[in-house]
Amino acid sequence: MDLHLKLIAAADHEAQAAAATPGVLALANHIDVAGVSLEGVERIDLHFPNFADGRAFSQAFQLRRRRGFAGEIRATGDVLIDQLVQMQRTGFTTAVLRADQNPSHAARQFARFERYYQGDAVTRAPRFQEAAAT
Repeated sequence: MDLHLKLIAAADHEAQAAAATPGVLALANHIDVAGVSLEGVERIDLHFPNFADGRAFSQAFQLRRRRGFAGEIRATGDVLIDQLVQMQRTGFTTAVLRADQNPSHAARQFARFERYYQGDAVTRAPRFQEAAAT
C-alpha cells in the first residue's frame, strides 16, 4: 500500500459520483460491513457525516482485516487533514477532502511520524515483532 493516501478534491469526487460507476459501493456509516456482498466491488465509499463520527474508521478496518477487501476504500464527507494518517492506518486508500481543506498541507501529516509501535490495517505486526524477526 502507498505511504500516503491519494487525495481527491471534493468537486472531482462529486463529478465521479454523478456518473454511474460500476463496481462502486457507497455505504452509510451505520451499515455492518460483515454482511455486505463484495462481489464485483472495486471501490467502497465510506462516509463521515461529521469529523467527530468515526464509525467509517471501523468499517474500513473491518473491510481490510476481516473481509480481506483489496480494492480502493475512499473516505467521503467531512474529511479533515488531521484525520488522514488514521485513515491510512485503518485501511483507506483515498480521501476526498472537505472543500475548505488545503491538500498541499496534507503531506505534513504523514511526515510527523515515520513508524508506529502498534500494528494496523496496513502493517499488521507490531513493531516489537518486526524487530525480533530481524
